[in-house]
Amino acid sequence: MKEYRSADKTEIDPHTPVFDHNGILWFTNEDTNYVGRLDPSTGQITLAKSPTQHAVPYGIVVLPNNTPFFCEFGTNKVATVDPKTMTIHEYPLPNSGARPRRIALAPDGSVFYTDFARGYLGHFDPSSGKLLKEWPSPGGSGSEPYGIAITGDGTVWYSESGVSPNTLVRFDPKSESFSEEKIPSGGGVVRNMVATPDDKLYLACSGVNKVAVVDLKQ
Repeated sequence: MKEYRSADKTEIDPHTPVFDHNGILWFTNEDTNYVGRLDPSTGQITLAKSPTQHAVPYGIVVLPNNTPFFCEFGTNKVATVDPKTMTIHEYPLPNSGARPRRIALAPDGSVFYTDFARGYLGHFDPSSGKLLKEWPSPGGSGSEPYGIAITGDGTVWYSESGVSPNTLVRFDPKSESFSEEKIPSGGGVVRNMVATPDDKLYLACSGVNKVAVVDLKQ
């Protein structure tokens, strides 16, 4: 095991990690307000601070053009960070009460995010910098959508953490239709989930000490 620290001893709190197409590790820092990159070959950490105070950088993905794209959970913004210059560009969402928390990349290069505060699912186009559309989650304004993933066919999956038991929600972007299933253990707040190429979802059921596996072929 090896630990990496910033050369100037800047205090960071690494949160969500993701590798880009060149093997560079990007990570958000929710409390210290940074987005960081780590070059595993040299151990060098480079940091960029959000232009917005208390932006709370949170969920992050890497776009097809190798640009990291992340949510700012402390405000109504999503953002990109230039992989070469580390310049952060923010995109305000239309509703001032929006609080995007987790994010997933769709096959067409667009992104879907869970609006935790308002109970919405949002669809954003990074190429135009525009919100395409948003939908209220089936569980209502207090449903607190959280962990999200997208399978290879473009189906969006996410969990509602504000309902008990937590639910696994399926959203079909083509028909714009929702369906949902209760998580047997209750979920205990599904903070993150991933989709794998073999048509499975893995859910982190944080409050019940379990990992849930969903076989989408069944």
